[in-house]
Amino acid sequence: MPLLISRNDITKVETDAIVNAANTRLQMGGGVCGAIFQAAGPAKLQAACDKLAPIETGQAVITDGFDSKAKYIIHTAGPIYQKGNPNQEQQLYNCYSNSLRLAADKRLGSIAFPLISSGIYGYPPDEALSVAQRSIHDFLGAYEGNMTVYLIVYNNDAFKTAQAMCEDVESYISEREVKPDTRRHSSLRDYFRRGNSKEASLWEEQIDCEQSAPCIPNTPEARARETGIFDRLEDSFSTLLFKMIRRKQMTNAEVYKNANIDRRLFSKIISNDDYTPRKNTVLALAISLRLNLEETQELLRSAGYAISHSSKADLIIEYYIMHQENKYYNIDDLNFLLFQYNQTQLGQID
Repeated sequence: MPLLISRNDITKVETDAIVNAANTRLQMGGGVCGAIFQAAGPAKLQAACDKLAPIETGQAVITDGFDSKAKYIIHTAGPIYQKGNPNQEQQLYNCYSNSLRLAADKRLGSIAFPLISSGIYGYPPDEALSVAQRSIHDFLGAYEGNMTVYLIVYNNDAFKTAQAMCEDVESYISEREVKPDTRRHSSLRDYFRRGNSKEASLWEEQIDCEQSAPCIPNTPEARARETGIFDRLEDSFSTLLFKMIRRKQMTNAEVYKNANIDRRLFSKIISNDDYTPRKNTVLALAISLRLNLEETQELLRSAGYAISHSSKADLIIEYYIMHQENKYYNIDDLNFLLFQYNQTQLGQID
């Protein structure tokens, strides 16, 4: 049940419910609110809202989606930002948690939020994002069902930490990315055959050897090395993960919440020696545990994976880990970097 970032028009998102950043009177407004009313059919949605109005700041109510793509529209009233107001953070937190509770009551599988109160209500985007992340992760961490939450963003203002890395990430990828070898052996063979030369025979022999030769020579020394490798395969993935959790002195709840994964999936991983999660999930757990690069590679190896420099996503993750210095790990910031490069975000359902 991940939290995923998307840049989109919320009225065009394919989810079971979308969230309207409403006013307490539930009247059609401008911005996101106005767009949602237009998509649903202003008269029909206003008639439904009039039956539920007014609501308090932080409260949420639900209506049908009418002509919109969503089955339901959840309306929540965010706080108008006032510096020094001690209540507004809790009110904003409640906007998300109350909306999610309504979605859970309907057993919905997906919901899309705007960044509530960060527009004309003036809540600083980075602070609004922090509250949204905390509320959503707290809810999903305790929720028994299965729900994917999308946070729809329009600009990068809320992701200051991650945005500051983008230029350096671009340089890191450029320096280290290994381009896939697109040459075809058959085309090389055909090229040299046309010349009907001795060189053609040599190339053909080399190509056939490359295609058929075993990875490890069949010698006593090589067999001994191979045996030694398998002798060192001691810990299963779940066993190593358990050891790392204890080494980092974290609770299971902290790990799966910070990893942006479902509690039931985490339970399956930790309790079943025969279960191997996807690479995406392993990397999410590595970020949650604040592993350095060497520790991350160790955890990946135990599941049969490795970081590849032919993968842009892997390079972004490698860069992120190398620049955290065991201090600041935030899977949402990393997901923003992956999102910027159109790569799969961490924490999606295994």
